[in-house]
Amino acid sequence: MIDPNARDLVVGVVGCGAMGQGIIQVALQGGLRVVAYDARAGGAAAGRDAVLARLDRLVEKQTLTADTAAAMREALSVTDDIAQLAPAGVVVEAVFEDIDVKRELFDKLEAVVAEDAILASNTSSLPIGSIARGCRHPGRVAGLHFFNPVPLMRLVEVIKGPATDPAVVDALVTIGTRFGRTPVVVKDSPGFLVNMGGRAFTTEGLHLQHEGVATPAQVDAVMRDCGHFRMGPFQLMDLTGIDVNYPVSMIVFEQFLNDPRLRTTPHHRALFDAGRFGRKTGQGHYRYDAKGVVIDPPSADHATDATPASVVHVATPSDEALDEMLDRGGLPGRADDGAMPIVAALYGEDASGFSARTGTDPARLVAIDTTGDTSKRVTLMTAPGSDPAHRDAVAAAFARAGVAPTVINDSPGFILQRMRAMIANLGCEMAQIGLATPSDIDLAMKLGLNYPLGPLEIAEEMGVARTHAIVAAIHDVTRDPRYRPSLWLRRRALLGLPVHQVA
Repeated sequence: MIDPNARDLVVGVVGCGAMGQGIIQVALQGGLRVVAYDARAGGAAAGRDAVLARLDRLVEKQTLTADTAAAMREALSVTDDIAQLAPAGVVVEAVFEDIDVKRELFDKLEAVVAEDAILASNTSSLPIGSIARGCRHPGRVAGLHFFNPVPLMRLVEVIKGPATDPAVVDALVTIGTRFGRTPVVVKDSPGFLVNMGGRAFTTEGLHLQHEGVATPAQVDAVMRDCGHFRMGPFQLMDLTGIDVNYPVSMIVFEQFLNDPRLRTTPHHRALFDAGRFGRKTGQGHYRYDAKGVVIDPPSADHATDATPASVVHVATPSDEALDEMLDRGGLPGRADDGAMPIVAALYGEDASGFSARTGTDPARLVAIDTTGDTSKRVTLMTAPGSDPAHRDAVAAAFARAGVAPTVINDSPGFILQRMRAMIANLGCEMAQIGLATPSDIDLAMKLGLNYPLGPLEIAEEMGVARTHAIVAAIHDVTRDPRYRPSLWLRRRALLGLPVHQVA
């Protein structure tokens, strides 16, 4: 086995496209020697020039000294001859996502490198076990999955295939750290950790749209303002490209044998088929100008000229969050006079179900989501057949207080509850199947997708019992196995244990 701490360790990089260039750069910045190879004539040289140009820009910005950049230039060599990778102690491939291409490449690499050299794949979707299947020494094959743009994204997934030697995993953790990345160890599984875990965020947003609950703009605004996500799911899909996220969604869904938790929607497919990929084509969930700015951005705020309500009747047990919100909106609770709006704080339940269960007048009922940050935005929900005058009066009261009201159609769990509970539930399921440790799941999702909290941390913040109750309530209302609670979440909720409890 190679010494991953060796000062003279040579890193081979195969494939000098965008990902390969990023891997070359972080390896050089880690003080390692790099030999870059590309099968395309002139491909390696072009990759080298792109990397060196970026280093020059870092020198201009004074984030890299000229001497350090010069040393990195000296440490990089390129070749069109795969045999020149012989000195490499670890080779990272970043070539086209085709299993046959990768198998052929690994066969050639085994004929070139030493028997103790590590062969790592940067694949984002292909099983490491499948890549290693034809190798003479499958124990030295693993995944080393970086995220684009590599120099900016701190995470790297170290994927342990079925035959991967544990020492190889440990060595790649060390090497990933030398690259300046934060490694997490992940089991070989469709989508690995981040690409699987990210399915809840995008697909649940799509399901809210599909069911007519909310518009993309409403979902995005709630997730930003109330959930503190950097962008909403529809913004994210348009940024990464529907041509990327739809196929990945389908790969993960199909490789998990059509698990409903990972199911996307017909609209997602329709955008893909129509070539409306988002910013890169000028249209996706939103329309964009040539600079990638949204054209005529739709508002998530409910516009009304109604007179703000001055008093409401509270139909649910008062809690601190609801009291705070009503105080902010100048909405004191009073005994029901038969004419005022009725407000209720619901968790996982829809307004229709609450009205039927409690006998509350659905015409006057305005459900309020008290979860998340409600200082800038509040989500209001009504049942079919409700009187819009009561909804508008409550919305106007919040708007007067400087809190933007988002009004949606009836849904178990509103927007934020559904989204966060599904993210947490999928994170718990990843822990249940041993994809990674609970703490690594949280770390990977924060570093890989810029989540404000990891999935299990979301459950912790919401309350493990409440998170389970919300998912279970949505499952009960919809009867859709998509919303079945993870056993990991259920058991810890029932026993009052921390969600990160392993055994």
